Amino acid sequence: MAMNQSSVVTEKWDHIRVEKNPEKETATITLDRPEKMNTLSYIGRSHLHRIFEQLNQDDEVRVIVIKGAGEKAFTSGGTIAEFLERHPEELSVLHKNVAAPERSPKPVIAQLQGFTFGVGLEIAMACDFRVASETTQLALPELNLGMIPGSGGTQRIARIAGLGRAKDMIMRARRIPAEEAHQWGLLTTVVPQADLENEVQSLAEELNRFSPLALRVLKRVLNSSQEGPLSAGLEIEGYAYGMLRSTEDFHEGVHAFVEKRKPHFKGK
Repeated sequence: MAMNQSSVVTEKWDHIRVEKNPEKETATITLDRPEKMNTLSYIGRSHLHRIFEQLNQDDEVRVIVIKGAGEKAFTSGGTIAEFLERHPEELSVLHKNVAAPERSPKPVIAQLQGFTFGVGLEIAMACDFRVASETTQLALPELNLGMIPGSGGTQRIARIAGLGRAKDMIMRARRIPAEEAHQWGLLTTVVPQADLENEVQSLAEELNRFSPLALRVLKRVLNSSQEGPLSAGLEIEGYAYGMLRSTEDFHEGVHAFVEKRKPHFKGK
Protein backbone atom coordinates (compact mmCIF):
# COMPACT_ATOMS: atom_id res chain seq x y z
CA MET A 1 0.00 0.00 0.00
CA ALA A 2 1.34 3.43 -0.93
CA MET A 3 1.97 5.76 2.00
CA ASN A 4 -0.53 8.33 0.76
CA GLN A 5 -3.39 5.85 0.80
CA SER A 6 -5.81 5.26 3.65
CA SER A 7 -5.98 1.85 5.28
CA VAL A 8 -9.18 0.46 6.75
CA VAL A 9 -9.11 -1.03 10.22
CA THR A 10 -11.16 -4.14 9.56
CA GLU A 11 -12.80 -4.93 12.88
CA LYS A 12 -16.50 -5.77 13.07
CA TRP A 13 -17.67 -2.62 14.78
CA ASP A 14 -21.40 -1.86 15.02
CA HIS A 15 -21.98 0.72 12.26
CA ILE A 16 -18.61 2.34 12.90
CA ARG A 17 -15.86 2.55 10.29
CA VAL A 18 -12.20 3.29 11.05
CA GLU A 19 -9.60 4.43 8.51
CA LYS A 20 -5.95 5.36 8.96
CA ASN A 21 -3.86 7.65 6.78
CA PRO A 22 -0.20 6.87 7.60
CA GLU A 23 1.12 9.75 5.49
CA LYS A 24 -0.98 12.34 7.35
CA GLU A 25 -0.64 10.42 10.65
CA THR A 26 -4.37 10.61 11.26
CA ALA A 27 -7.19 8.16 11.91
CA THR A 28 -10.84 8.84 11.08
CA ILE A 29 -13.69 7.20 12.98
CA THR A 30 -16.95 7.39 11.04
CA LEU A 31 -20.35 6.74 12.61
CA ASP A 32 -21.70 4.92 9.60
CA ARG A 33 -25.47 4.57 9.67
CA PRO A 34 -26.62 7.44 7.44
CA GLU A 35 -30.01 5.90 6.66
CA LYS A 36 -30.84 6.32 10.38
CA MET A 37 -29.03 9.60 10.99
CA ASN A 38 -26.00 7.68 12.30
CA THR A 39 -27.74 6.62 15.50
CA LEU A 40 -25.38 4.91 17.92
CA SER A 41 -26.39 1.63 19.52
CA TYR A 42 -25.67 0.61 23.09
CA ILE A 43 -22.99 -1.83 21.92
CA GLY A 44 -21.64 0.85 19.57
CA ARG A 45 -20.68 2.93 22.60
CA SER A 46 -18.50 0.15 23.95
CA HIS A 47 -17.02 -0.35 20.47
CA LEU A 48 -16.13 3.35 20.40
CA HIS A 49 -14.26 2.89 23.65
CA ARG A 50 -12.34 -0.09 22.24
CA ILE A 51 -11.51 1.78 19.01
CA PHE A 52 -9.95 4.62 20.97
CA GLU A 53 -7.96 2.16 23.08
CA GLN A 54 -6.47 0.70 19.90
CA LEU A 55 -5.73 4.07 18.28
CA ASN A 56 -4.18 5.38 21.50
CA GLN A 57 -1.51 2.67 21.18
CA ASP A 58 -0.93 3.14 17.43
CA ASP A 59 2.29 5.05 16.72
CA GLU A 60 1.15 5.73 13.13
CA VAL A 61 -1.67 7.91 14.46
CA ARG A 62 -1.07 11.32 16.00
CA VAL A 63 -4.49 12.96 15.50
CA ILE A 64 -7.94 11.32 15.63
CA VAL A 65 -11.02 12.64 13.80
CA ILE A 66 -14.55 11.44 14.53
CA LYS A 67 -17.39 12.24 12.15
CA GLY A 68 -20.74 11.03 10.84
CA ALA A 69 -21.43 9.56 7.41
CA GLY A 70 -23.30 11.78 4.94
CA GLU A 71 -24.22 15.42 5.50
CA LYS A 72 -27.47 15.19 7.46
CA ALA A 73 -26.10 14.29 10.87
CA PHE A 74 -23.08 13.69 13.02
CA THR A 75 -25.48 11.49 14.93
CA SER A 76 -29.06 12.13 15.97
CA GLY A 77 -28.47 10.20 19.20
CA GLY A 78 -28.85 6.70 20.56
CA THR A 79 -31.17 3.85 19.67
CA ILE A 80 -33.82 4.80 22.20
CA ALA A 81 -35.82 1.58 22.52
CA GLU A 82 -32.70 -0.32 23.60
CA PHE A 83 -32.59 1.47 26.93
CA LEU A 84 -35.72 -0.29 28.16
CA GLU A 85 -33.85 -3.57 27.73
CA ARG A 86 -30.91 -2.55 29.93
CA HIS A 87 -30.53 -2.75 33.69
CA PRO A 88 -30.41 0.66 35.44
CA GLU A 89 -26.90 -0.10 36.72
CA GLU A 90 -25.67 -0.55 33.15
CA LEU A 91 -27.08 2.82 32.18
CA SER A 92 -25.42 4.56 35.12
CA VAL A 93 -21.92 3.99 33.68
CA LEU A 94 -22.55 4.94 30.03
CA HIS A 95 -20.48 8.07 30.49
CA LYS A 96 -17.30 5.98 30.74
CA ASN A 97 -17.46 4.82 27.11
CA VAL A 98 -18.53 8.22 25.80
CA ALA A 99 -15.56 9.87 27.54
CA ALA A 100 -13.07 7.87 25.43
CA PRO A 101 -12.06 10.92 23.32
CA GLU A 102 -11.32 12.90 26.48
CA ARG A 103 -9.17 10.11 27.92
CA SER A 104 -7.21 9.70 24.70
CA PRO A 105 -3.70 11.15 25.00
CA LYS A 106 -3.95 12.31 21.38
CA PRO A 107 -5.79 15.36 20.00
CA VAL A 108 -9.32 14.45 18.95
CA ILE A 109 -11.35 16.53 16.48
CA ALA A 110 -15.13 16.18 16.18
CA GLN A 111 -16.31 16.97 12.64
CA LEU A 112 -19.94 18.02 12.97
CA GLN A 113 -22.79 18.66 10.58
CA GLY A 114 -26.57 18.54 10.79
CA PHE A 115 -28.14 16.85 13.80
CA THR A 116 -25.75 16.49 16.73
CA PHE A 117 -28.15 15.30 19.39
CA GLY A 118 -28.07 13.29 22.60
CA VAL A 119 -25.12 10.98 22.84
CA GLY A 120 -23.74 12.55 19.65
CA LEU A 121 -23.37 15.89 21.40
CA GLU A 122 -21.97 14.17 24.48
CA ILE A 123 -19.28 12.48 22.37
CA ALA A 124 -18.48 15.78 20.65
CA MET A 125 -18.16 17.57 24.00
CA ALA A 126 -15.61 14.96 25.10
CA CYS A 127 -13.42 15.84 22.10
CA ASP A 128 -10.73 18.52 22.16
CA PHE A 129 -11.98 20.43 19.11
CA ARG A 130 -15.42 20.72 17.53
CA VAL A 131 -15.32 21.90 13.92
CA ALA A 132 -18.85 22.35 12.62
CA SER A 133 -20.63 23.23 9.42
CA GLU A 134 -23.27 25.95 9.37
CA THR A 135 -25.93 23.23 9.20
CA THR A 136 -25.09 21.91 12.66
CA GLN A 137 -27.73 21.86 15.39
CA LEU A 138 -26.88 20.84 18.94
CA ALA A 139 -29.41 19.41 21.37
CA LEU A 140 -29.83 17.27 24.46
CA PRO A 141 -33.53 16.45 24.00
CA GLU A 142 -33.83 13.72 26.65
CA LEU A 143 -36.52 15.59 28.62
CA ASN A 144 -38.90 14.83 25.75
CA LEU A 145 -38.57 11.17 26.79
CA GLY A 146 -39.00 11.81 30.49
CA MET A 147 -35.24 11.36 30.98
CA ILE A 148 -32.11 13.48 31.40
CA PRO A 149 -28.76 13.29 29.58
CA GLY A 150 -26.69 10.50 31.10
CA SER A 151 -23.32 10.40 29.33
CA GLY A 152 -21.72 13.62 30.47
CA GLY A 153 -23.94 16.16 28.72
CA THR A 154 -25.14 18.05 31.79
CA GLN A 155 -21.63 18.36 33.20
CA ARG A 156 -19.64 19.33 30.12
CA ILE A 157 -22.19 21.82 28.77
CA ALA A 158 -22.31 23.59 32.14
CA ARG A 159 -18.51 23.65 32.46
CA ILE A 160 -17.95 25.08 28.99
CA ALA A 161 -20.98 27.32 28.44
CA GLY A 162 -21.94 28.10 32.04
CA LEU A 163 -24.75 26.89 34.28
CA GLY A 164 -27.32 29.40 33.03
CA ARG A 165 -26.89 28.46 29.39
CA ALA A 166 -26.85 24.76 30.26
CA LYS A 167 -30.21 25.13 31.99
CA ASP A 168 -31.62 27.17 29.11
CA MET A 169 -30.55 24.52 26.63
CA ILE A 170 -31.16 21.25 28.49
CA MET A 171 -34.17 22.10 30.67
CA ARG A 172 -36.02 23.34 27.58
CA ALA A 173 -34.70 20.61 25.24
CA ARG A 174 -33.64 23.45 22.91
CA ARG A 175 -31.95 22.99 19.56
CA ILE A 176 -28.98 25.36 19.44
CA PRO A 177 -27.91 26.45 15.92
CA ALA A 178 -24.23 26.47 15.03
CA GLU A 179 -23.64 30.21 15.31
CA GLU A 180 -25.22 30.45 18.75
CA ALA A 181 -23.31 27.38 19.90
CA HIS A 182 -20.09 28.99 18.67
CA GLN A 183 -20.87 32.13 20.66
CA TRP A 184 -21.40 29.99 23.75
CA GLY A 185 -18.00 28.34 23.28
CA LEU A 186 -19.47 24.91 22.51
CA LEU A 187 -17.96 24.89 18.99
CA THR A 188 -14.35 25.68 18.07
CA THR A 189 -15.18 27.04 14.64
CA VAL A 190 -18.08 27.13 12.16
CA VAL A 191 -17.59 26.96 8.38
CA PRO A 192 -19.74 26.37 5.29
CA GLN A 193 -20.56 22.71 4.68
CA ALA A 194 -18.43 22.71 1.52
CA ASP A 195 -15.36 23.74 3.55
CA LEU A 196 -15.81 21.33 6.47
CA GLU A 197 -13.47 18.53 5.35
CA ASN A 198 -10.69 20.97 4.44
CA GLU A 199 -11.04 22.83 7.73
CA VAL A 200 -10.69 19.61 9.72
CA GLN A 201 -7.75 18.47 7.61
CA SER A 202 -6.05 21.84 8.08
CA LEU A 203 -6.46 21.63 11.85
CA ALA A 204 -5.08 18.08 11.91
CA GLU A 205 -2.05 19.17 9.88
CA GLU A 206 -1.50 22.11 12.24
CA LEU A 207 -1.57 19.83 15.29
CA ASN A 208 0.84 17.41 13.64
CA ARG A 209 3.48 20.12 13.44
CA PHE A 210 3.88 20.10 17.21
CA SER A 211 5.66 17.65 19.48
CA PRO A 212 3.26 14.75 20.12
CA LEU A 213 4.77 14.33 23.57
CA ALA A 214 4.19 17.98 24.47
CA LEU A 215 0.60 17.76 23.16
CA ARG A 216 -0.08 14.66 25.26
CA VAL A 217 1.25 16.33 28.38
CA LEU A 218 -0.62 19.57 27.64
CA LYS A 219 -3.94 17.80 27.15
CA ARG A 220 -3.48 15.99 30.46
CA VAL A 221 -2.60 19.22 32.27
CA LEU A 222 -5.61 21.07 30.84
CA ASN A 223 -8.08 18.27 31.58
CA SER A 224 -6.73 17.58 35.07
CA SER A 225 -6.81 21.24 36.08
CA GLN A 226 -10.59 21.36 35.62
CA GLU A 227 -11.14 19.08 38.59
CA GLY A 228 -9.51 21.16 41.32
CA PRO A 229 -8.53 24.62 42.58
CA LEU A 230 -6.13 26.96 40.80
CA SER A 231 -3.32 26.09 43.20
CA ALA A 232 -3.53 22.41 42.23
CA GLY A 233 -3.61 23.29 38.54
CA LEU A 234 -0.49 25.42 38.91
CA GLU A 235 1.31 22.56 40.63
CA ILE A 236 0.38 20.15 37.83
CA GLU A 237 1.43 22.65 35.17
CA GLY A 238 4.74 23.35 36.89
CA TYR A 239 5.60 19.69 37.26
CA ALA A 240 4.80 19.00 33.60
CA TYR A 241 6.80 22.04 32.48
CA GLY A 242 9.85 20.86 34.40
CA MET A 243 9.50 17.29 33.11
CA LEU A 244 9.38 18.44 29.46
CA ARG A 245 12.66 20.32 29.97
CA SER A 246 14.52 17.00 29.73
CA THR A 247 12.89 15.74 26.51
CA GLU A 248 14.55 15.41 23.12
CA ASP A 249 11.66 17.31 21.52
CA PHE A 250 12.28 20.37 23.68
CA HIS A 251 15.98 20.37 22.81
CA GLU A 252 15.06 20.02 19.12
CA GLY A 253 12.57 22.88 19.40
CA VAL A 254 15.14 25.21 20.98
CA HIS A 255 17.84 24.34 18.43
CA ALA A 256 15.38 24.77 15.55
CA PHE A 257 14.37 28.19 16.89
CA VAL A 258 17.98 29.33 17.20
CA GLU A 259 18.87 27.94 13.76
CA LYS A 260 15.74 29.46 12.18
CA ARG A 261 14.41 26.17 10.78
CA LYS A 262 11.35 24.00 11.27
CA PRO A 263 11.69 21.52 14.14
CA HIS A 264 11.51 17.78 13.56
CA PHE A 265 9.76 16.33 16.59
CA LYS A 266 9.92 12.62 17.40
CA GLY A 267 7.73 12.43 20.47
CA LYS A 268 10.65 11.67 22.78
